[in-house]
Amino acid sequence: MIIKVLGPGCRNCQTVHENVLKAVEELERTDITVEYIKDTTEISKYIMATPGVVIDEVVVHEGKPLPTVDIIKEMITDEEYDFGDGESSGGCGCGGCGC
Repeated sequence: MIIKVLGPGCRNCQTVHENVLKAVEELERTDITVEYIKDTTEISKYIMATPGVVIDEVVVHEGKPLPTVDIIKEMITDEEYDFGDGESSGGCGCGGCGC
């Protein structure tokens, strides 16, 4: 599994990155690679508002509120994570493109 944290390096983005690292550690998952993407061109391929979290190329979070460690653990362990807006991790999570 590859988790990408997307953000230019602001405090909120750093917090999300720290939360992702802590979630992975608490789950004791050695099969997860965490990447922190700060390049704005790369970020814009996924999201419009930072911070963002991408799990195995699926956008699971964008913008605020910031996901807690517990929410991130749920995202990691639940293959059909519910984004709270009726969308599941079966698509990009934007709710508008029908992917």
